[in-house]
Order: sequence, then structure tokens, then C-alpha cells
Amino acid sequence: MPVDSNLELQTTVQNSDKLLAVLADILPDTHSYKGCQSIVVTSNQDDPLNIILLEKWDQRSDHDAYSARRRARGDMHQLGALLTTPPIVRFLNPIT
Repeated sequence: MPVDSNLELQTTVQNSDKLLAVLADILPDTHSYKGCQSIVVTSNQDDPLNIILLEKWDQRSDHDAYSARRRARGDMHQLGALLTTPPIVRFLNPIT
């Protein structure tokens, strides 16, 4: 069953451009990963340094496998160095 997920990233003014550059560099790989239907990078209107990725995957296990691969490659460490708080991942179920 398809699953929506949000990845919330909080950065600083100094790291904002670097974070967006890293995302631009790695997201083409994400789009081609098994099960990835779409990813949209957004920013919070009330806090532009709060970057939220809106993701849709074929199933949660596809997302989990993708995340494990990113961690193994060290990509999450690279992202984490640009953040002020740990990333937050939420998986969402439609209600209506």
C-alpha cells in the first residue's frame, strides 16, 4: 500500500544554502530508487529554515531500505552536520 512520509529538517541561515545544495545533489538518486513515487522539497512559511520533504513511496519497506542505504553511505551524517536538531520522519495514513 502506498505510504506518505515527511522528512523535517531544521537548519541555520549559514547552512541553508549548503543543505539545499546537498538535497539537490542526492535527490535525483532518491527519485530513481525502487518504490519512490515522488519527493517535493518545501519550506515552512512561518520558519523558512524548516525544510520539509513530502515523500510518497510504494510501501514503507521501500522507504526503510532507502534510508538504510543512505545511512550506510554516510549521507545522513553529511545532512546531520547541517542541521540544528535531529531529522524527524513521519509516516502518514490517509483518513479520508
